[in-house]
Amino acid sequence: MPEPGPVGSPTSRQIVTPTRIVAGLCLLAPFIAILWVSSYARVEPKVIGIPFFYWYQMLWVPISTALTAVAYKLVQREQRARKGGASQ
Repeated sequence: MPEPGPVGSPTSRQIVTPTRIVAGLCLLAPFIAILWVSSYARVEPKVIGIPFFYWYQMLWVPISTALTAVAYKLVQREQRARKGGASQ
């Protein structure tokens, strides 16, 4: 069996790790929350006069940003650890 190349090369094998699963869930959560329209298709409760339908979607903008940053940091830290472990 050929040995996988360095991380990021076309011959490297992608391994499913708990870190990548968590990163994937962080990226998947906003899609599910926004695509499940029946969960937020209502007017009440209003916040400063803004119907729930609108403020719920706008709330997901910073949440999505934070979750994307968490996913990025998790994958970046894992790649750094794999590169450091491979060179030893």
